Amino acid sequence: MDQRLEDRQVDRAAARLGEIHRAVSEVVVGQDHLVESVLVALLCRGHVLLEGVPGLAKTLTVRALAGVVGGDFQRLQFTPDLLPADVTGTQIFDPKTSEFVPHRGPVFANLVLADEINRAPAKVQSALLEAMEERQVTIGGETFKLPDPFVVLATQNPIEQEGTYVLPEAQLDRFLFKVLVDYPAPEDERTVLEYHLGKAFPTPQRVTTLEELGELEAVAREVYLDERIRSYIVNLVSATRRPAEVGLGDLVPLIAFGASPRASIALAVGSRALALVRGRAFVTPEDVKELAPSVLRHRMVLTYEAEAEGVDSEDVIERLLLAVEVP
Repeated sequence: MDQRLEDRQVDRAAARLGEIHRAVSEVVVGQDHLVESVLVALLCRGHVLLEGVPGLAKTLTVRALAGVVGGDFQRLQFTPDLLPADVTGTQIFDPKTSEFVPHRGPVFANLVLADEINRAPAKVQSALLEAMEERQVTIGGETFKLPDPFVVLATQNPIEQEGTYVLPEAQLDRFLFKVLVDYPAPEDERTVLEYHLGKAFPTPQRVTTLEELGELEAVAREVYLDERIRSYIVNLVSATRRPAEVGLGDLVPLIAFGASPRASIALAVGSRALALVRGRAFVTPEDVKELAPSVLRHRMVLTYEAEAEGVDSEDVIERLLLAVEVP
């Protein structure tokens, strides 16, 4: 993209995105990073994996965002006995016509919350994978397109592993971001407490439409991404595969597999959307660095040696960001 966006386009889009952010934040208190990450992903039409302990407003955030943008919302509680048809839909016999008719499942929504996704077996995860990647599902040999936009936000509990099925790397790679959801600050938690002790709990107010959201997406795609920033993105992702080339030879035995090319794409489109949310018509290296943990943490596979040494993906990403030359 060589032609710069006009300032008024950027100002208008950033103002509207700010209204969306504030409308969600009025309902979801103390989770600004979570709200902004989900908003950026929605602008990119990318799926998000949310990881955090129970009670941190992950479900509330998705529900509130759907209400603010006027989209359909469906929540799927994943359990070990869930079947693929429970997600995508199935054929139901109609006694009036003596024929089987397709019944669409809960995946047919603009925002789908897959709650505790790692509690479902592989068949169910694969059914959701087709929907996430192809944005369509097959019911009884007939293919149905999913709504536009279609975004899956999946949650998983990091402290409870009993009765869970680890998501395979191929499925993790389909998520644009993996966002770690932390505890709110004490003052924010006090506000939440006050809401539950007597105040009327706020409800999400619709401030935009899916049509306008599509217009904002189009503006995000036009945000200027300089050639030097593009090279920086590629070099950063490449360093996850060949850390010795950036002077981090000690990381070689700790990284089994680096990030895939999807990471480069996610950093590029995500940094454009983040820049627009911040009110800029161009991407800076700081945008890329800020998104790097959410993009890379679930795309790298570390070795048992890394686990034995107490090194996790956050440590590796931090060192890579310091080692790769910034334009």
